[in-house]
Amino acid sequence: MTTTNEPLSLTDGQVQPGAPEPTPALPDPQVQPTMTVPQAGRYLGLQKAASYNAARRGDIPTISVGRRLLVPTAKLRLLLGIDASVTTDAAA
Repeated sequence: MTTTNEPLSLTDGQVQPGAPEPTPALPDPQVQPTMTVPQAGRYLGLQKAASYNAARRGDIPTISVGRRLLVPTAKLRLLLGIDASVTTDAAA
């Protein structure tokens, strides 16, 4: 096995060892209306436990469906300022 001292290139599809995985783009609410709390937390740079703590405090907007706790994608996009020009029903 031959090793090189060249740094790994992210353009080659490789990731540097120990580097966090890149966060995918936030989905369109029309395509994916909800996501799990840990998925939403990843967009905020939070670990799983911290995500649930933030949801419990009300820092991450959630809805309950049965026993599941879900995050509405549209509200998360508003929280992050992605869809700041879109008004909600309460504000209209």
